[in-house]
Amino acid sequence: MHNCFADGLIHQIVDDYSDMVIRIALQYVRSRPDAEDIMQEVFLSLLGRPAFADGQHLKAWLIRVTINKSKNHLKKLKRRRETALDLADNHLTHEQAEMLEELSLLPEDDRNIIYLYYYEGYSASEIGGIIGKKQKAVLMRLSRARAKLRHLLEERQEY
Repeated sequence: MHNCFADGLIHQIVDDYSDMVIRIALQYVRSRPDAEDIMQEVFLSLLGRPAFADGQHLKAWLIRVTINKSKNHLKKLKRRRETALDLADNHLTHEQAEMLEELSLLPEDDRNIIYLYYYEGYSASEIGGIIGKKQKAVLMRLSRARAKLRHLLEERQEY
């Protein structure tokens, strides 16, 4: 196998996937600058890897690495006790910030499944491949996650 960078494909990969990587990272870190840092780390990690069999394997790898790097970033922040969502600094619209806030109320597994299904357009079968679960399990978790989110949104509207 050969390195993606040696073929000059890295620029195309960055162009094709940088928005997705930032969106996933933002879902975790809620800071545009931090999400951009994570994006750089993800693509730097890609440099030493052999080429992937196809675009789906590459995309799944990018998602998994972005999630892992985002979690690691949050662990560092927790140790430093840094938090906050600053709309102006993140360049998020009020609606986007509210949706991130609502999704953040869900457990991590539920949040990931909803994100991959609705925002990245993966099927339940593809999500199952990414997270190591069967399609039926993903569909059940997706159904439960939607119900939890609906319940949370209804509770907030009551206040």
